Amino acid sequence: MAERRVIFFDIGNTLLFPNRAKMLAPISADRHPMLEQWQALERRTKTEFDQGMQSGRVDHGFWRIFHSYLLEDLGEAAGGRDGLVQQLVENTQNSANWDQILPGTRAALDRIRKKFRIAVISNADGKIERVLSRCGIADCFESITDSGIVGFEKPRREIFAAALKTMNARPEESLYVGDVYSVDYVGATNAGMQAVLFDVAGAYRGRQEPRVESVEQLEIWLRN
Repeated sequence: MAERRVIFFDIGNTLLFPNRAKMLAPISADRHPMLEQWQALERRTKTEFDQGMQSGRVDHGFWRIFHSYLLEDLGEAAGGRDGLVQQLVENTQNSANWDQILPGTRAALDRIRKKFRIAVISNADGKIERVLSRCGIADCFESITDSGIVGFEKPRREIFAAALKTMNARPEESLYVGDVYSVDYVGATNAGMQAVLFDVAGAYRGRQEPRVESVEQLEIWLRN
């Protein structure tokens, strides 16, 4: 294996997390799920979504599945779900609503970039750099590859190739850090890169793929 020189980061559920109050604005605040419930939905959705992606039978996007389960858990009548699901999906796909950053993230990125060149590959709406700036970490990265700008989404090889080109990096010397197995891990490894799952919700515990649950754990893993 080539020496690791470049690390590409996913953004959603890796470095930035949902502003649930904004995302779930169409639902009354007293019905919003707590973090534990949200992460349980995330684990359930990842299981179904990954199975669908691997079998080639994905009928709905990740967030449509997620919010359908959410409304089901909230007891929302089936007949009234479709319009509400669509509103929630649109709110989730708005990068401005991904503005929650865990304490210590900036400091960890600063430590990591002393040893590696770092960059971003994100499925977003063309505005993820603006959100990263607002959260105080955009300047950590040498390049930011946003699917809304380049026109390809993960797991397509083209978005990884575009990102590698911006960094003048070879796939075999590059690592991708992301949270969805079938999109991030499979996409990156199919593009010839190394990969590690960033698994805050614990969806992939017990799997054989490399995984970490925090940026601090990633730092430890990178030393090995």
